[in-house]
Amino acid sequence: MATEPHGGTPADDTGAHRPHDAAHQDLLARWHTTLLAAREGAEGPDPAPYGRALLDRWAEPHRRYHGTDHLRAVLDHVDELAAHLPGPATTNGPADGPADGPTDGPADGPEVVAQAVPGNGRGLDPAAVRLAAWFHDAVYRPDRSENEERSARLAERALTEAGVPAARVAEVARLVRLTVTHDPADDDLNGAVLCDADLAVLAGTPEQYAHYAAEIRQEYAFVPDDAFRDGRSAVLRQLLGLPRLFRTAHARTRWEAQARHNLTTELALLSTG
Repeated sequence: MATEPHGGTPADDTGAHRPHDAAHQDLLARWHTTLLAAREGAEGPDPAPYGRALLDRWAEPHRRYHGTDHLRAVLDHVDELAAHLPGPATTNGPADGPADGPTDGPADGPEVVAQAVPGNGRGLDPAAVRLAAWFHDAVYRPDRSENEERSARLAERALTEAGVPAARVAEVARLVRLTVTHDPADDDLNGAVLCDADLAVLAGTPEQYAHYAAEIRQEYAFVPDDAFRDGRSAVLRQLLGLPRLFRTAHARTRWEAQARHNLTTELALLSTG
């Protein structure tokens, strides 16, 4: 394999290496498990250099919200949502299982039994969704609009080199590109799980949401206050105008009401300056 896998970060685009603490090692272990599952027993290069290169990206110093804590949260939420789908679902996250919460209510449409079939448009492919979580913000510059496309192309290069089958690579790249709109089709369970996991931050406690909003503002510190208020308000109105923020039954039951409350509160605060 190449000395620096395609998942690596060029010298002019590198942040400081994240300390090799327990949380860092846990993420590397989760990456290792996910990549091996995605390869389906096929031979391939050592997963570790790819995981370390990705974590270097997630630890870039300009990131305040879109860092390793966000990556870990999305992976945890993917596991939580997968555990609440009908049929068998496995996780490679924390061993204590999903958080306690209300029982799922009825879905708006038929639920789909989870099954590991990449790219079939219906069943859940946990390995593809987890890989998409790893790559969905792998390239992130708040002053650029092509982050998702660049992240998807990085996934295509790195995962092909790392030995992931072509069909699953294509599905991962599709899912990464889907995070531009967070608008999966009704029968897209992979997309629903990834998008719901990515948007779960909107449903935090008021204190957690305020912390998230402050970190977003820090990432856009280069934008003047008036322009930021206008742009952020437009984003919040777009989200509030959606018929539903979350697509899976568990996410709608557990997160929808709180997320709408948080978005409405932030919009009101922005409106008062």
